[in-house]
Amino acid sequence: MKNWKYAITALTAALVLAGCGGGSTSADNTARGTLQSTPTLKASLTAAAFKTSLQSSGLLPVTGDPTCGVDVQYLQYATVGGAGEKTTASGALMTPTGTDPKCTGARPIVLYAHGTNITKTYNMAALNDTTNAAYGEAVLVAAMYAAQGYIVVAPNYAGYDSSSLSYHPYLNADQQSKEMIDILAAAKKAMPNLTVPKTDNGKLFITGYSQGGHVAMATHRAMQAAGMTVTAAAPMSGPYAFAAQADATYYGNVNAGGTIFFPLIINSFQKAYGNLYTTPADIFEPAFATGIDTLLPGTYDFTSVVTSGKLPQLALFKNTAPAPIFAAFTPPVTNTPVDALFAAGFGPNNLIKNSARLNYLLDAIASPDGLAPTPTTGVVATNPQHPLRVAAKLNDLRNWKPTSPVLLCGGNADPTVFFNVNTQGMQGLWTAPSPLAPPAGVLTVLDVDSPIAANDPFALAKVGFAQLKANTSTAAGGGAAGAAAVVSNYHGTLVPPFCNAAARGFFANF
Repeated sequence: MKNWKYAITALTAALVLAGCGGGSTSADNTARGTLQSTPTLKASLTAAAFKTSLQSSGLLPVTGDPTCGVDVQYLQYATVGGAGEKTTASGALMTPTGTDPKCTGARPIVLYAHGTNITKTYNMAALNDTTNAAYGEAVLVAAMYAAQGYIVVAPNYAGYDSSSLSYHPYLNADQQSKEMIDILAAAKKAMPNLTVPKTDNGKLFITGYSQGGHVAMATHRAMQAAGMTVTAAAPMSGPYAFAAQADATYYGNVNAGGTIFFPLIINSFQKAYGNLYTTPADIFEPAFATGIDTLLPGTYDFTSVVTSGKLPQLALFKNTAPAPIFAAFTPPVTNTPVDALFAAGFGPNNLIKNSARLNYLLDAIASPDGLAPTPTTGVVATNPQHPLRVAAKLNDLRNWKPTSPVLLCGGNADPTVFFNVNTQGMQGLWTAPSPLAPPAGVLTVLDVDSPIAANDPFALAKVGFAQLKANTSTAAGGGAAGAAAVVSNYHGTLVPPFCNAAARGFFANF
């Protein structure tokens, strides 16, 4: 769920900046999906200039040559918060430009959900600002989709950028799917009135990475339930089996980034449901409890939030068991390479109190999940009572089956969002004889970190991933240092470009 770390440095010189006015478009602009102001043109790139930028950054071999130029509009729209309260949010509308037939006329829409970030100023429309936390992901999305003829609609999410919400409804499936629907409605209101007007051709593709993978799947589920058209979807590396991912973590399989994700999760669910704690000190150690409920998103990035002492770098849990029966999970020992990852999640300067972990684990024993800690039925726990586990079940996506095509993409060694729990967990539920299995041909699953099969439609993505993985190890000196570099870059840097390339290829079939 950690976001992009690409070192893309050459784009700013390629941008032609322009601005337009920003008056209100409606007397009542609080209704969901209302476009609250005239869109602002933040950047306009020609295909040639964009190609030069991508070539300089090293991203061009993955994205391919831009067919179209790209205009980037900044949108502000009305939506709701985690408890259904009215609020505002912002995002990007990226439209293809140029004379190529793929860039003109009615175009398909890609509704894109971004990955986790903790910096409040995150803005997917900021392609002209290399210091913006969204810059790398925004460039990748613009190059991968908008420059190939897709209209891209990408929210920043409530709680970020200019949003009036004081928190972010992180992994709140109901809110985040509503917000995706809301920005889509706002974008469709904006498109006919752009300097270069745009229309969609009725095809809607949904995708997103990490947190955005969860958001994309939740949005597909919500749209399908509402009878809205979804042409195809490609959730990538998302925590779809959210309750199982949480249980696995509390059992000791601490994922990379856990000390950042859990404050976001707990604050989100506390705002939505109001019953996770009386005070943050019920869950968090005294060294971190004060102010943690307003810490993220904020002024920090992934590095400074640790160096400032606001959060521990790795230790989610205390390195002494909360009860003797959990000693084997504090940390777990599997005699496999993941032991070092899990062990790093325990220490003396930990985030979550042992008492809070104990209460959670006792409920997990009483009402076990079907995927964690050991796969059984594959389904979510039947009757959890712990408020965090109840909330996790509400936001778990193992309760539906798609009727339009879905590509699930990820990498099997992901240390942040566990592939076996989430991607393979959904694959199991969506495969016969499961009662949730969709018709044959609906589901495609891609592990970019797997061998190339005969006539493999994703061979290029797998080859590219393997090369980047090898280059990452070599650049770090190989050996243990190289392996560590691969682990630290796996989720946020190595997998995203190749899953996005695969998603684009998948969408081209429809």
